[in-house]
Amino acid sequence: MVKSRSPSARRPNSPIDIGWAECVDLPDLGLSRIKAKIDTGAATSSIHATRVKPVAIDGQLQVEFWFRAHRGESARRYRAPAVEQRRIKSSNGLIELRYVIETTMMLGNMRWKGHMTLANRTTMTFPILIGRRALRRGFRVDCARKWVFGLPQETDR
Repeated sequence: MVKSRSPSARRPNSPIDIGWAECVDLPDLGLSRIKAKIDTGAATSSIHATRVKPVAIDGQLQVEFWFRAHRGESARRYRAPAVEQRRIKSSNGLIELRYVIETTMMLGNMRWKGHMTLANRTTMTFPILIGRRALRRGFRVDCARKWVFGLPQETDR
């Protein structure tokens, strides 16, 4: 995994407490305050994606996908650099071949480059799942709390 050179990407001296549900920003994709489930059982983070299509741009493999950031909004098309395709065991135990993208993630004031798989999460409550590879940057999950860094956009209104 590529590490960001920004000072906030360094592991904090003491763990940052977060809840089981938090808002995450994906600035490379122009997304902010997206509801995410914090899942220590999942190795890799994941984002809801439909109409996934690989595209070659200037000789580099990218993946195009559609994502609806917030309830009541229309899905929009996004594009991100593809890292690889990986076999992932989903929550129902089936193995799926998924594209993996690399993007910047932000949780609180921590910012890092990380990998996310593209998965159809239509039946899931949260469009984003943050897995343990992202959490090892210095987060401690308190399963009794949620929205430590503020409420998601849909409940701000």
